[in-house]
Amino acid sequence: MSTATPIDELLIEKLRNYLKGEGYSGRVQRWYPARARHFLDYCNDNALAIEAVRPAHVAQFLRRQYRLFRRGHRKSLPFGKWRWRYTSAVHMLLRLVNGRWPVAGPPATVLEAFHREIVQDYDSWLRDLRGLHPETCTKRTTQALRFLASLGSRANAEGLADLSVRDVDAYLKQCCIGLRRASIEDRTVCLRDFLRHLCRRGRTASDLSGTVIGPRIYEHENIPAALRAEEVQTVLEVTREDRSSIGLRDYAILLLLATYGLRAAEIIKLRLEDIDWRRDVLRVRHSKTGTYSELPLLPEPGEAVLRYLEKARPPSIYREVFLRIQAPHRPFKGGSILNCVTSARLRAAGITPQGRRGPHAFRHARAVSLLRSGVPLKIIGDVLGHTSAAATAEYLKLATEDLRAVGLELPSGVSP
Repeated sequence: MSTATPIDELLIEKLRNYLKGEGYSGRVQRWYPARARHFLDYCNDNALAIEAVRPAHVAQFLRRQYRLFRRGHRKSLPFGKWRWRYTSAVHMLLRLVNGRWPVAGPPATVLEAFHREIVQDYDSWLRDLRGLHPETCTKRTTQALRFLASLGSRANAEGLADLSVRDVDAYLKQCCIGLRRASIEDRTVCLRDFLRHLCRRGRTASDLSGTVIGPRIYEHENIPAALRAEEVQTVLEVTREDRSSIGLRDYAILLLLATYGLRAAEIIKLRLEDIDWRRDVLRVRHSKTGTYSELPLLPEPGEAVLRYLEKARPPSIYREVFLRIQAPHRPFKGGSILNCVTSARLRAAGITPQGRRGPHAFRHARAVSLLRSGVPLKIIGDVLGHTSAAATAEYLKLATEDLRAVGLELPSGVSP
């Protein structure tokens, strides 16, 4: 076995500090550096710089370690179960070295290099010239790569120049199988935009974006899914009884959803400095509009958040209010994680909604309660972070019982 180099020791120390800072258990803080050291020894034995490691090298290391493991264990675990003893530690070490893992290797073929060139140019145009959100850019470039891959060997410079409506139709027919109308519309929007870009760059002979036809989505065509007031109250009561760290966190999240009708992204992006305890003000960053609102910090949600901060929130360098309870103690990556929170809490309360079970069901429930309290649409829009009356008018359809109360009687002899 090779001798550890000073660089190896620095990497191991960096890994230890990272594990400690992220709140990993003492067992993991001992286990991961030891596994990482085995991998560094393997790199030294094979004269392999840590910066040059690729997934194939990790696979070779795992196979070697598994052979050594089987020599001393007659009844050894299958490779698929055993490999997790090393992969987490090795991948974490490589993320610390490279900033991300896996690292994209060089293109395997000339065609792959050509595709990367096109998509990187498209991504730069989306970000720098159009100023689109990074998540939108990622979604559109992913769909662009998928479209190019569907063309196979014909997706070279000559093939794109001869791109036809038949090629576009064949791709849409294949990629939209089993999708809902809204998802199909999203795919067609992405493809239409990419085809415009290809024509703009002279990659295609003509602009084929006009040939991409998606389903017509009418404004306000769907009735939003909302929980009933008694269902929201039941979920809150059941969650409040959970005194664990996760229960305290989830109760604070649900109370913010039920009280203010916040979006999921607005909750996960809530920072410690957004809560002004002296003035009893909650500052909300609206994820869709990029604007800010100052809402009164009401006693009940304020106390729930304070209880979570004092008793459940892990020590962390991050400023976001809500963090993962289990290590690593980081902020949530996206608002979709709250779907798991709300679904689990609805299930624990024995509630099975007819529609969706995500955070928006609580947001819609709050809109209904404000409507039934006679709050003007303008104020409801301000609370929910809308910038137009049309966005708030969507929730009028939720007050169906109120609309029935003012319905006109049909004259006798007239059939509906």
